This record gives sequence, structure tokens and C-alpha cells, in this order.
Amino acid sequence: MPSGYLDLAELEQRADYVKTFEGVHIPGLLQTEDQIRAIFAASVPKLSEGELEVRVRFRLRRQEILGGVPYEAVIHEAALRIRAADSKVARGQVLQILERSEHPQVTVRVVPFAVDGFAGIGDPLTYAGGPVPQLDTVLMDTPHGGAFLDAEAQLARYREVFSKVEEAALEVIESRQFIERVVRSA
Repeated sequence: MPSGYLDLAELEQRADYVKTFEGVHIPGLLQTEDQIRAIFAASVPKLSEGELEVRVRFRLRRQEILGGVPYEAVIHEAALRIRAADSKVARGQVLQILERSEHPQVTVRVVPFAVDGFAGIGDPLTYAGGPVPQLDTVLMDTPHGGAFLDAEAQLARYREVFSKVEEAALEVIESRQFIERVVRSA
């Protein structure tokens, strides 16, 4: 496993809470096995079958934190509609998001295409918080891999960014209804 994957898993395990925003992809902690497999199968350069299996199993194993750590995912409508594979995988993926959102420690909210004023907030990010805010960590996904940020100025910036993302998102019940409509159209 690349070291960044291991760092992310440790960050999630040790956090008091995790918040994530995804604009184009379903958050890894909510992905179905079929979705994970399709995403890694599309990797460039192509992964060997062994590498693909290790990454699929690793991501599925990371999902075990969902029972113990409060988790909030804000997902843009684009991520709900982009098909990593076919319509069957897409439908199963959206259904799993609905199922996971029923867990008391999991909050899922959606930013619809129709929301006004959402320019410039397209980068995926994960915010892992702990008992001391100065020790929080942000993971920014970049085209060249993840970047872990922990300087106070960076944390303050991404707290504000996440606050804007939350302001743009539908409330929890509205988000569930929105996701149910996406299921019906998939």
C-alpha cells in the first residue's frame, strides 16, 4: 500500500470525528465494493490484479470506522450521478449511501447542482478533528496524491471552507429525499 493510504487510515482511526467533502467521487468510506473496484480498475497506470485486490480490501477495511467515529459526508450531486461503472453499480452505490446514512454516527448531506454561489469549492477534502483543534489535520486530494495539512492557518482556512460547504448543502432529511430521487432515476 502506498504510505499515504496508511496515513489516511491511521488519521481516520485516531480522529474524534471525520468530515469529508467530495465533488466528483463518492467518499471512500461510503463506497460499495463494486464502486471501489471500478475506480481502482480505471487507475493510470493500470494496477495488477494483486494490487487492485489489496486496495479494494484496504478501502473496505477502512470503512469499519463508521461504527465508532462520527462521520459527516457532504457530497456534490455530480458525484451521485457520475457512473464509475454501469447503472447497476451506480444504483447499488447510491442505495448504500442511503443505508449508511441511517447509522446514528453518519451524516450525509448533498450539494445540488442548483445551489447558488458554490464557485471555487471544488477540491475534495477530509477534515479529521480531535480533542484539541490545533492538532486537527486536513487531507487534500490532489492530482499528485494526498497532501496533509496541519498548520493553524491552513486548519482555519479549511474550517471556513467546510463551513461554506455545509451552508450550501441540503439539510439531512432533504438530502435523503434528494438521494432517493437519484436512485429512482438511476
